[in-house]
Amino acid sequence: MARPKSASHDLKRDEILDVAAQCFARQSFPAASMNDIAAACGTSKARLYHYYESKEAILFDLLDRYTQRLLAIIGETEARAQRRNLNEREALNELVRAFLTEYESSATRHVALVSDTKFLGEVQRELILNRQRDVVAAFTRFLKRAYPQRVNAANQTALTMMLFGMINWTFTWLRPGGAMSYSAFADEVVAMLEGGMTSGAAGS
Repeated sequence: MARPKSASHDLKRDEILDVAAQCFARQSFPAASMNDIAAACGTSKARLYHYYESKEAILFDLLDRYTQRLLAIIGETEARAQRRNLNEREALNELVRAFLTEYESSATRHVALVSDTKFLGEVQRELILNRQRDVVAAFTRFLKRAYPQRVNAANQTALTMMLFGMINWTFTWLRPGGAMSYSAFADEVVAMLEGGMTSGAAGS
């Protein structure tokens, strides 16, 4: 009979994923080894194998949980906007702020998402890519609702990716405790949306 999981099993997995994400970001996924992850966790490789059968299994669990979290943020934002009776622009602004709040505490996980998804097996990779597509589709939906006179079938992909270009690479330059906080940067993104999307109605 299989041993029951301990009450702290999931907590320990979360701790391993946090450390592994740091190792992948620091060394790159190909360079980081199970030995490296175990040492950074302060445990043995044998103990690490108790939780994960391989480095690839760690990466998949990391990205699986992270992409589910991003999709949950979208659902939470939609529910919050409805509950607070926000208009469509306010709802989009809430989504931008919610994602940047998540990015502030998940920088190394985000590095893994943008850099290491390609190292997954085909089935797992497609699952993660589909979730990323769902996130992009949700942002497009929010944008179209917020700026129906500005966003159309011809430009919606470009405008959505422009927005992602502003927020998705903050891990490369925006540091917690730095000159600009994530909250202040969210204010700037929202201001740019409000100013640019309303005044730059090219082709309308």
